[in-house]
Amino acid sequence: MSRKTMTAFRSEQELASYFRELAEKQQRGLRKAEAYSYNGAAQPAPAAPASKMADAAGASESVTNVQHAGVDEGGIVKLHGNQLVVLRRGRLFTVSIADGALTPISSVDAFGPDIDPSGTWYDEMLVSDDTVAVIGYSYQRGGTEVGLFGIDAAGKLNYRSTYHLRSNDYYSSRNYASRLIGTKLIFYSPLYIYPGAQDPFQSFPAVRKWHKGATPGEFHRIGAATDVYRPAYPLNPSYGTALHTVTVCDLARGDFDCKATAVLGPPGRVFYVSPESVYVWMNEWIQTGTQWKTQSLLYRMPLDGSAPTALGVSGSPVDQFSFLESEDGHLNVLVRSEARGDGMWGAEVAQGDVALMRVALNSFSDGSANVPAGNYHKLPHPEGNSYTFQNRFVGDYLLYGTGSGWGYPQNKNYSNLYAVRWAQGSAYALPLTHGVDRIEQMGLDAVVVGTDGKDLHFSAVRLGNSAEVVDEYIRKGASQGELRSQGFFYKPDSRDSGMLGLPVSLPGRPGYEHLFQNSAAILFLKNSSLHFEEVGELASQPERSKDDGCRASCVDWYGNARPLFVRGRIIALLGYELVEGTLKNGQMHELRRVSYAPQSLTASQ
Repeated sequence: MSRKTMTAFRSEQELASYFRELAEKQQRGLRKAEAYSYNGAAQPAPAAPASKMADAAGASESVTNVQHAGVDEGGIVKLHGNQLVVLRRGRLFTVSIADGALTPISSVDAFGPDIDPSGTWYDEMLVSDDTVAVIGYSYQRGGTEVGLFGIDAAGKLNYRSTYHLRSNDYYSSRNYASRLIGTKLIFYSPLYIYPGAQDPFQSFPAVRKWHKGATPGEFHRIGAATDVYRPAYPLNPSYGTALHTVTVCDLARGDFDCKATAVLGPPGRVFYVSPESVYVWMNEWIQTGTQWKTQSLLYRMPLDGSAPTALGVSGSPVDQFSFLESEDGHLNVLVRSEARGDGMWGAEVAQGDVALMRVALNSFSDGSANVPAGNYHKLPHPEGNSYTFQNRFVGDYLLYGTGSGWGYPQNKNYSNLYAVRWAQGSAYALPLTHGVDRIEQMGLDAVVVGTDGKDLHFSAVRLGNSAEVVDEYIRKGASQGELRSQGFFYKPDSRDSGMLGLPVSLPGRPGYEHLFQNSAAILFLKNSSLHFEEVGELASQPERSKDDGCRASCVDWYGNARPLFVRGRIIALLGYELVEGTLKNGQMHELRRVSYAPQSLTASQ
């Protein structure tokens, strides 16, 4: 017997009729809400609109710290043959690493020559064969902007074309808008729709090729009504409705061939991309009498184009790192009773009870069934406020704790890291002398980074039959220089040893300052059987006040520093500088330094 899947609309007419019903329900709900509000009853604010884990040893040509091996994430630096490709402040740059050198090769604007970049943020980049894809969001033109550039074997860049995808703002303080699997470029976007609009289909997934004078009428749909799926229960449109859309574009074809699949649901969301599927967790508020509570749905959208499936769920994950699609055929998700999704800065505020949900992948169906209460395993509540929660699946464990986040470093000389064996549910509380601001995989084990308010701590955590903290390194008078997951990299050289790099900055600097200030240096630590030794740092030089002619993306929302381990070389990306180091007698020494800053205010095309 075949498994149930979600139901797709059979025609444009059926979908239009469904929208009319939603619009009528929305109007009734608004009138009821106004009357209820008039009587003095308070209601909660709606949610803001908004396999194998990564193994650096198995992906030696990657310079990106990704969640899953084989699933690349949009970032600010990538490797193409013998070149590093860097996206910064609205420009693309290439730097050759051939023959042991660091030589700037080419630079172009990250947008087309006939595009006004004002009001557009060019945030992420991915490289597939001889194509560089720059992903941005345009407030001026409305939607996701994808610029395609050619790159040859020598690293020379040339602009090809620009495409616009209808979307709402994809920005997340933790998640990334784009993924690349093979030659397939994958986007997730919530498209907020208005069922009562004269033409609600104007919000549907569509793409247009940009040219000077392009008009909205040139968008062509990339998803028919038969590609739109609905939940098994009636939606409550009072607080908005979204078309949660997964778009797959094949970069192997020159015409930017794209196909969209969408599911209707409430606007709040967290999304996660495994090697096999995109998962979207959606929350909405529902009213029972005078009480309000959240109702959640979890959609599974396979990347092979087959029909989506769904389950009714409770609570909400914090961010993409709350998920693991494990090789035993299950989905494991950390949920909290009061989380806001990962849109914009929603992931930075999560509170309430904590639980681990574990469900078999074959239990997903049409969304009419709920995950049984027995599939939620209650976990210890972390100490600390709601603005600091971090979580990560590493090996057989789920790790979580609280720290300082984007705020000022907290004077926190004691906290717990919680380690949970996700298959069995056993939990360990591991005392730390610092908060938890970063959790990263380190071979088969983990490293936890956090501050005590003055110093930066690195704790090595062994993840075997039980979990334990076995070593700690303290960098005096320092703080994290980058908060995003891609700011860190661990390069193993054997099962039990390797080197990690992390940008660091001045003590006491609040986390949000990484958007506006460069990191002071990238710190490198040697891991030998979970014992840390500092091998040194590669430091930045104060950037001169020379105007770089920035026309777009003049704030580094994705940071500007990365540790790069490339073919046996150690390189630090620090703003407009690339600094290479070499190890002598176990200590880091600067070998060379190059600036790739634009030489003139007009980038070459």
